[in-house]
Amino acid sequence: MTGAGVAAASFSGWARAAMTETPPRLLILIELRGGNDGLNTVVPIEDGRYYDLRPRLALRGDAVVPLGPGAALHGSLAPWLPLWKAGEMAVLQGVGYPQPDLSHFRSIEIWDTASSSREIVQTGWLTRVAETSAVFKAASADGVILGAADLGPLSGGARAVALADAQRFSAQSHLASGAEPPARGALAHIVRVENDVVRAGAELASTRPLSTEFPRTPFGQATRQAAMIAGTRRVPVIRITQSGFDTHQNQLAVQANLLRQVADGVVALRGALQEAGVWDDTVVLSYSEFGRRPRENGSGGTDHGTAGVHFAFGPRVKGGTIYGARPALDRLDADGNLQHTLDFRAIYAAIIGQWWKLDPQRALRGRFNAVPFLEA
Repeated sequence: MTGAGVAAASFSGWARAAMTETPPRLLILIELRGGNDGLNTVVPIEDGRYYDLRPRLALRGDAVVPLGPGAALHGSLAPWLPLWKAGEMAVLQGVGYPQPDLSHFRSIEIWDTASSSREIVQTGWLTRVAETSAVFKAASADGVILGAADLGPLSGGARAVALADAQRFSAQSHLASGAEPPARGALAHIVRVENDVVRAGAELASTRPLSTEFPRTPFGQATRQAAMIAGTRRVPVIRITQSGFDTHQNQLAVQANLLRQVADGVVALRGALQEAGVWDDTVVLSYSEFGRRPRENGSGGTDHGTAGVHFAFGPRVKGGTIYGARPALDRLDADGNLQHTLDFRAIYAAIIGQWWKLDPQRALRGRFNAVPFLEA
């Protein structure tokens, strides 16, 4: 077993199933778990209040790379500058939702279900998308989760599998066989689903080996598995998780290391998807449960906050642009947190409506004006 969690009443054989329609465009989600600090990710270098609020944590000089007027990227994200200049990377800033919740568990539940902060929804937003899409139904599965055990936005009924250990998935893909599992009942179903996913990876690895080099970090290996799965063109959603962003202390070193891993992984992923011929039909989107408090704490870190910064990548992204207004550091809320300027569901509306050409209102249970960061 790979430590996978399975959500499906039935699951057609992944490696054996044939697509009956054109495969849907691919969405790769990158979850920055723990609450990434947006202010030190896209840095307001010309705002004096930033330095006042963060006398020790503010990034200066060589610690940042210029991005645009008044904004700079964390230095660890420098590998993304070629994507920015090529128009394949967009910044989404001030992202949040009304009446924010500062609990990790509740806030990520809100993001995963596209709910308001005052309602509980049982299904993930991508599960509801899959329910409305004939193209999703024609795929071998709705999605694959790498690097975490929860199904997140594919929870509550999607045909999805969570592979918490991507490196073990890689090892098992070389051992895949056509033998059926000896177990019975529910256990047999879980093992069979895992074996189908593993066979898909083995099939791609044997027929289209990737020459792209991936970082040897857990996140780098997860992006490698994502590229292998994406190359099968049998799944519309892949989520990769990078944990560790709950930076209450020692933030400068911890965040720099994590962002460096993410930056290198995304660059390798892009190269592999180009090599596999699927990059043109891919959009990569980052997300996190919340940002961090603007004022640094006494432990060299930041506490749970609200609005954050996220990124979109892909050849159909209207890149080289920052979307959303920067939250004002002189107009914090009553708790000293940023006030969001861009509802995260407006980003989802763009994915559903502009990327997949589906009705966002039904899946999001309301109307949100899509952020125009994607080509029609």
